[in-house]
Amino acid sequence: MKKTGLILVLGLVLLAAACGREVTRTDTDTVTDLSGYWNDTDARIVADSMVLQCLSGDWLDTFGGDRARGEMPPKPVVLVGGVYNESAEHINTNIFMNEIERALLGSGRVQIAAGGAARDEVRGERLDQQIFASPATAAEFGREIGADFVLTGSIGSIVDEEGSTRAIYYQVSLELINVETALKTWMGSTEIKKIIEW
Repeated sequence: MKKTGLILVLGLVLLAAACGREVTRTDTDTVTDLSGYWNDTDARIVADSMVLQCLSGDWLDTFGGDRARGEMPPKPVVLVGGVYNESAEHINTNIFMNEIERALLGSGRVQIAAGGAARDEVRGERLDQQIFASPATAAEFGREIGADFVLTGSIGSIVDEEGSTRAIYYQVSLELINVETALKTWMGSTEIKKIIEW
């Protein structure tokens, strides 16, 4: 009897706690900085800044000069590689890199090569087509466009805290590497600093 009463009271407490929660949908562009840690707004701001810096670099003009001589494809092909999280917190770098890819592709000035798991899926589909699709419609092997450049980088942070105030400094550094020569053709960085008080 005591056990049943305790379970009933516990159930009522949990029900009351659940009823007190309110969820509001908001526009995805709304700045929501609840904890002060890295968030979607930071990813968007940094991605847009880095892409602007990257596309303003002279590497694109140099590539254009080679293109005019017919030596390269119409637009440089960029493979967006990994960004390494060297910060003190968990940051989903895939979301950040998807923002970079979206902004680069949206510029219309570069082509984006699929990498990682997406490339493996495409290659798997191509292999399946050799077995299951008609020869007239099966994608051919050896027709991929090789990347001219790989974009890679890191996210680092420094946390300083005293009493009820915390400062977080983030630095995102990216570099564009020429696949053929392994030379770095562009480097950029963007910083964000936040002060959190409670």
